[in-house]
Amino acid sequence: MDKQIKVKNITSEVKVQKPVDLQPDRFNPRNRIYVRAVSGLHQLLRRRIGFVGMLAFMLLPWINYHGQQAVLFDLIDQKFNIFGLTLLPQDLTILAFIFMIAAFALFVVTTFYGRVWCGYTCPQTVWTFIFIWFEEKFEGSANQRKKLDERPMDEDKFLRKSAKHGSWVLFSLYTSLTFVGYFTPIRDLLPDFLTFSASSYATISILVFTACTYGNAGWMREIMCLHMCPYSRFQSAMFDKDTFTVSYDAARGENRGPRGRKQDPKEIGLGDCIDCNLCVQVCPTGIDIRNGLQYECINCGACIDACDGVMDKMGYERGLIAYTTERNLEAHSEKTNPFRAKLIGYVIILVVLSSALVANVAMRKPMELDIIRDRNQLYRQTFEGLVENTYTLKIINKAQIEQTFEVIVVGLQDFELIGKTEVSVEAAAAHDLPISIVMDPFLLKKPVTEFEFVVQVKGSPDLSLAQKTNFFRSK
Repeated sequence: MDKQIKVKNITSEVKVQKPVDLQPDRFNPRNRIYVRAVSGLHQLLRRRIGFVGMLAFMLLPWINYHGQQAVLFDLIDQKFNIFGLTLLPQDLTILAFIFMIAAFALFVVTTFYGRVWCGYTCPQTVWTFIFIWFEEKFEGSANQRKKLDERPMDEDKFLRKSAKHGSWVLFSLYTSLTFVGYFTPIRDLLPDFLTFSASSYATISILVFTACTYGNAGWMREIMCLHMCPYSRFQSAMFDKDTFTVSYDAARGENRGPRGRKQDPKEIGLGDCIDCNLCVQVCPTGIDIRNGLQYECINCGACIDACDGVMDKMGYERGLIAYTTERNLEAHSEKTNPFRAKLIGYVIILVVLSSALVANVAMRKPMELDIIRDRNQLYRQTFEGLVENTYTLKIINKAQIEQTFEVIVVGLQDFELIGKTEVSVEAAAAHDLPISIVMDPFLLKKPVTEFEFVVQVKGSPDLSLAQKTNFFRSK
């Protein structure tokens, strides 16, 4: 009973790092963040990933496959062309699998490595850094941009600002043209837009997306990540103690404070953090990573590169800020468990969905058949006493080339077929083929006889599709 329990005082105050508001601006809902340029391994990786993604985005609409645009999402005609694969409304399951696979791939990456999607591949991040690059070219470094904004308007400032915003608008316009080119044939869209002969839908879409790109990447930037992106809100549901996130090692870094390079921080009661604030200055969302895990952090690694550079100059070990886990920070040992149940569950679901998608695409026939009957008249009796049934075969060609189909009747004997038995259908198009079957009612044992229409690609018997239907005779 004489043993006392040690009580540790924990401060409830949370320091929030915000940029200094140079001059109140009632038209600006935030203080402006001047992102400082930084170089390092993670920023090199981010730039290269962004370059590959941007290159793919810009070039894909211009690639042709089988004489037509390889990637085209034609919403008006309701068909999606993806390198030889044509998806129609009937292929909703394939689209559903694609979206589910993308979602669970994001879950796997987030559970293992945090918000690296946001920091390295998210379009908002990629375009924001591109716009910051234009800022640096026309207005200079972060400090130079800050001083430029403090200056009153003069000729030099006007020219720099005009050049920056002009480059933003032109790049936004090119982005918008490329994006709309995924939904409208881009080889026709570009000359039509430049000659003011594009459709009203295309023109309005281009102008709207240009304004959105200019506003999001040029002005809103981190506001999109902090207040409008839903991913930042539900990401915590996928985090655990073994998730790798950008983290500050407080046990090693505290207490913070400046010191000389030759001074031993332990002798003066300091940690490795020299409180230079570079990690804050390079952050695109303006947070201080030293305050702990925050939903605003997009895991871009800019603060890691900035801190590693400082550690190199001071002669300290790198990794004061690093991709690490909560478990590692607590135990200061490599105890992270990569094979935890939640992550394995996500991977299993991802593998199952991917296998289902591959199987669905592999078993997909290059055609579809739908049989339409006249419900008002199931059969008709001819003057010769024969019974006639009329059908409309809706044949859909899912291939990206024109195909010729043959129609075969299986399950009936001694019948007369009236209509074409061979028809050519254009690529990704549908054709209605009326067909009538005439039979002697005395040859049929039942009032309703089941049989099949078989449609096959001419010259390829393996590519066939069968659909059951009924033949009705008079009672």
